Amino acid sequence: MSQALTHDADQPLRALWQRYRAYRARFVGAVVSSTVNKVADVMPELLIGAAVDVVVRGDASFVGEVLGVESRYAQLGWIAVINVVVWIIESGSEYVASVLWRGLAQGVEHDLRVEAYDHVQHLDLGWHESRPAGSTLATLNDDVNQLERFLDIGAPAILQTVLNVLLVGGVFAVASGQLLVLAFLPIPLIVVGSLVFQKRLEPLYVKVRAAVADLSGTLSANLAGIATIKSFTAEDRERDRVAAVSQAYRDANTNAIRSSAAFVPLVRMAILAGFTCTLLLGGWATLRGDLEVGLYSVLVFMTQRLLWPLTDVAEVLDLYQRGRASAARILGLLEEPVSVKAGDTALARPVSGRIELRGVRAGYADGPDVLHGVDLVVPAGETHAVVGATGSGKSSLLRLVLRFDDPRSGEVLFDGQDVRELDWDSLRGSMGYVAQDVFMFAGSIADNIAYGRPDATREQVRAAAEAAAALDFIEALPDGLDAWVGERGVTLSGGQRQRLALARALLRDPAVLVLDEATSAVDNETEAAIQTSLRQATASCTALVVAHRLSTVRHSHRIWVLDAGRVTEDGTHDELLALDGAYAALWRVQTGEVAIGA
Repeated sequence: MSQALTHDADQPLRALWQRYRAYRARFVGAVVSSTVNKVADVMPELLIGAAVDVVVRGDASFVGEVLGVESRYAQLGWIAVINVVVWIIESGSEYVASVLWRGLAQGVEHDLRVEAYDHVQHLDLGWHESRPAGSTLATLNDDVNQLERFLDIGAPAILQTVLNVLLVGGVFAVASGQLLVLAFLPIPLIVVGSLVFQKRLEPLYVKVRAAVADLSGTLSANLAGIATIKSFTAEDRERDRVAAVSQAYRDANTNAIRSSAAFVPLVRMAILAGFTCTLLLGGWATLRGDLEVGLYSVLVFMTQRLLWPLTDVAEVLDLYQRGRASAARILGLLEEPVSVKAGDTALARPVSGRIELRGVRAGYADGPDVLHGVDLVVPAGETHAVVGATGSGKSSLLRLVLRFDDPRSGEVLFDGQDVRELDWDSLRGSMGYVAQDVFMFAGSIADNIAYGRPDATREQVRAAAEAAAALDFIEALPDGLDAWVGERGVTLSGGQRQRLALARALLRDPAVLVLDEATSAVDNETEAAIQTSLRQATASCTALVVAHRLSTVRHSHRIWVLDAGRVTEDGTHDELLALDGAYAALWRVQTGEVAIGA
């Protein structure tokens, strides 16, 4: 994530208000419902004061004068009726407000998570490779949940507190200016204290969110590498590492909680001062006859109503800071620039599949060049192979063809068009790709094969599996095509995953088939079967193949030899053997004609 956040991330809650205009009507409705609820919530204290006034003053009571009723029993009856109506209004408005606030929180949570996930999908592979997956997961999951919790609980609590101060303040203003000042005296102290604590808590919760990301990243990486951990008996070491990261999260949380909890005693002391002033001074005024007994009762209850909810300010402040820190992280993620953007040009159909690289220079992030002025042409309908030692730039070349990355200079052309100008449907939609590290989704075998073509029929899925030499092992499984594949394909062998990935690519009937070590994990017999199927499958499409095992590519129309990011040789298998260069040397090593040590 960028270290320097833009204005949006600096003012995250304001940015959310600007971002999600569709929810403003719901927000206004929630505010109105909460206001009605708070007015109804304050009314019982006034009715208590009115009831005391009726008992003490009788016919001269405020209720009697307003309603024109002399009987005390009738006056109390009217108060009881009004109380029932108030409670019904309070209950109804509380239900409506709760539904609106929770709906608002859930809606924003859903939209923000989907928007952030969709944005992450469009970020280039280099960004994903340079960032722990667990950190991204923490932002998409935990940070969004924290924001939802603030909108569901914290925002309504802030509004209720403000309304409470205004409504109770109005009652005090009408009753006694002196008591208004004394009862409200603690509030400035609480507000100032809140601001001080907010400044203190903000960096603490930034550290909490960062610690959550570290913990999530560590757990995610360890669970993905559980086989390696077990094979090297590193369970104790990894437990200690997770314990250290978890302790860092615990410490960050403890520091934030300690600071927020320290605010509660301050609020309680301020409440004590305000309540004591109202109790004593109001009582003395009532004894002197300057204040009616009923009104005194109202003010005592109102002081409690005014000040006691302020004890929750610390919790609300805690939710606010957590929500603000989370919103800043989410918006910071959304502000990450998409460096590899789709073009707006569509290729004419049918796509022929011609690939050309012209003077391509490429590398990763700010590192040195991996490819140096590569020129390469794959005519439509031909099968070309790229071979070379580890680190020679083979996979980097495929990333450019698929446009996972863009070259630093030069051009990558697809049917004569610069790939940077093409929309994704024209470019990647015309390709079938089998990666070296095969990824399988949790689901059935049929679902995984049909991933790139969800509308494929059962017969088409079966034909693709047969073309990839996968049908035999699939039919040997108890449920066949419906057999369940565990997360990341852990229930399958490496060779089985590769064959399913190949079937997935073939099912798309692509114009270009891109294979990155697609048979590295299969045995020789299976490889021979796959090669036979591939020759049939690639008869009508272009194929670009990267392989270490030269037997896989010996029948290619042309073989390109990469060395340190440069094309050093190219030709057919026989031509390269006759050249007696780097390819011929590799061939002799792989066929056992020369010892590897030599």
